[in-house]
Amino acid sequence: MLYTRKGDDGTTKTFGCDQRISKSGAIAEALGSLDEINSFLGLVKIKANKISFVLPTGEILLPETINQIQQDLFIIQAELAGAEKTISEEKVKWLEDIINGIEKILPPIKTFFVSGGTELATLSDIARTITRRAERRVVGVSEEKIQPVSKNTLAYLNRLSSILYAFARVSNHIAGIVEESPKYS
Repeated sequence: MLYTRKGDDGTTKTFGCDQRISKSGAIAEALGSLDEINSFLGLVKIKANKISFVLPTGEILLPETINQIQQDLFIIQAELAGAEKTISEEKVKWLEDIINGIEKILPPIKTFFVSGGTELATLSDIARTITRRAERRVVGVSEEKIQPVSKNTLAYLNRLSSILYAFARVSNHIAGIVEESPKYS
C-alpha cells in the first residue's frame, strides 16, 4: 500500500524509534532535504547520459558516479534516522580524488561564476544549492545534538556540493563554454 494514514496528523517515525516525531522537526527537515537532493540527482544522472571525461586518475563515467553518490546518500539518511550506518572516510576521499582530478583539467577559479551554460552544468549547479541546504539541515541536527552525526557524514556533504560545482564547471569546459563572471554593476 502506498499510504498508511499514520502521518495524517503531521508526524512520522524514524528507524528504531517507537515515538512519532513532527514532520516539521529538525530530523524530518534534514531527511527531507537529503531525499530532495537524491531525487534531483536522478534527473542529473539521466541528463548526464553517457557523459565521461578523463582525469589523471582515469576515466569518470558521470552517470555511474552520480549513482554511487545517490547510494551514499541513503547511508547518510539511514544514519540520521538512527541506524548504525555511517559514511566511511574512503567515500569522502573518493569524492576528493574526483574533485582534485577535475581541478587539474580546468582553468583556475578567480571569481564567482554566473550559473548557466549547458543544461547539465545548470542542473549540477541547482543540485549543488540543494545539497548546501541539506548540509545546513544536517549540521543543525548535529549542533542541536538531536541525533549523532559522524564527522565523515558532515565532510561528505561538504564535498558533495564541491563535486557538483566541479561537474558544472567541467560540463561547460567540455562544451567549450566560457564561464561568465558576475559584473557587480
